Amino acid sequence: MILSRDATITQAARPAATPRRAWPLGALLLSLAALATATPAALPPKIDLDAFDAMKKSAALPDGEALAYVSMGNPAGRPVVLIHGYTDSASDWAPLIPYLSPDLHLIVVDIRGHGLSGRPECCYTRFDFAYDVKLLLDALGIERADVVGHSMGSAIAQTFAELWPERTRRVVLISSAGGLAPGVQPAPELVGLVATIRQLKDPIDPDSQFMKAWWATQSPVDEGFVRHKRMQSAAMPARVWQAVLEQEIVPDFLGSELRRTLPRLTAPTLLIWGSEDALISESMRAGLREALPQAAVRVFQGLGHNPFWEQPAQCAAVINEFLEKAPAPEAAAAGTS
Repeated sequence: MILSRDATITQAARPAATPRRAWPLGALLLSLAALATATPAALPPKIDLDAFDAMKKSAALPDGEALAYVSMGNPAGRPVVLIHGYTDSASDWAPLIPYLSPDLHLIVVDIRGHGLSGRPECCYTRFDFAYDVKLLLDALGIERADVVGHSMGSAIAQTFAELWPERTRRVVLISSAGGLAPGVQPAPELVGLVATIRQLKDPIDPDSQFMKAWWATQSPVDEGFVRHKRMQSAAMPARVWQAVLEQEIVPDFLGSELRRTLPRLTAPTLLIWGSEDALISESMRAGLREALPQAAVRVFQGLGHNPFWEQPAQCAAVINEFLEKAPAPEAAAAGTS
């Protein structure tokens, strides 16, 4: 993966789920036995993805979109919005969630066109995605939140923080980019991916060579989880793959559009990458670091584009520490951290 208001909230179109406590660890997301016996070299605990998806609700937003989301954790805790990437869904975060602080109130979204959210004919820019998130927070009565994004979701998180700084506490950008410098051409591998996506036709085969390569990871990840990713993204119409590609991925990740607004990102920010990310080149990372010189940076050695799938406990520890930091005195007085 190159790499979501006044609203009516209803249960998404899924089988009825048994009522659960606010933080459904254990039976819902984890095999406790696997967690107890896991070692640093072991695969992350298995996730019950069907149970996770069954928790989704749907918000009918004032802009006409229907956005699916999961609200979990401590309802009275600090809100944290988790925004997935291109062709993914809220379950992108399932490996990480068990390791995040249980004191947080997580809002895990399916962005428009993805997962159980609506699939409009138009529009799929980062500004459209970010506005959906803003309207969802309005509907949920959340005034201010931390925002965490992965891959394309990081561009959405960045945009949210730029447009609504008063609604943003802290920002975490995972596998993100500052776009390409003017005049720099994208790598041939990325150009090839774009060409392949432009040729996709329905129905998309989740077991095709392309889809297996699309969801490949640098380090071992549970095969059932990856299969779930392929099935969900194959269910997305080819027109949505292509609309997001042309309206968001090409101008922002393969162009220089992301750089234009980065000076407006003033919230405390953490940048996370895997050192072996084949989709986000060093020059793309450098553009983000240069534009955000005050940002904290963490690079996980040997990991790829999805570091929190590969080492969820380690990534969560870094994110928890960053989100729990007390604001600087002057920032606290100004109400900006």
